[in-house]
Amino acid sequence: MRVFYLSHPQIALDREVPVPRWCLNHTGRLRLEAALLSSWHQNVTRIISSAENKAMETAAHFAEAKSLPLTAWPALHENDRSSTGFLPPEEFEAMADAFFAHPDESIRGWEPARHAQTRVVNAVNTALAGHGEGDVLICGHGGVGTLLMLSLTGSPISRSADQPAGGGNVFAFDLKSRALEFGWTPLEKMR
Repeated sequence: MRVFYLSHPQIALDREVPVPRWCLNHTGRLRLEAALLSSWHQNVTRIISSAENKAMETAAHFAEAKSLPLTAWPALHENDRSSTGFLPPEEFEAMADAFFAHPDESIRGWEPARHAQTRVVNAVNTALAGHGEGDVLICGHGGVGTLLMLSLTGSPISRSADQPAGGGNVFAFDLKSRALEFGWTPLEKMR
């Protein structure tokens, strides 16, 4: 059995709305609609999501199409960046570089990368405990998804393993062994 981790695709940036409440934009929704036509998720029997809007909206596309319940798991949220709120793209990228480069430090009040990694790994392990048959789809975020993937491979925290720009990428690991099966792959390349 496999666990697929899917980062939400493109979002509608809104300076007036707190980041956890952002939603997908038109491009992000179109990418999800196209993904529903592929077969990689055909054996998914359980869908878990971060409680942030953009991840829940991503998960809901699959849950509705597959007539499966959707379980929100609040501890799967993206790294806490509430101290800075919205940042213009260039400034955000510089902050993300620092977040990964200094994993034990809080950069401008952001949750440290190592803390976020421990939180997401524990949340995934708890969510997957006792899972029965079939594959699992976890919908979440690129930052903590990268931290989870690095933990699965025993690799140090580094942005070099970060997902391709735009989100909407998948990686998979074996449910029992936790061995990584493949790294970040754009939705369009999933079959």
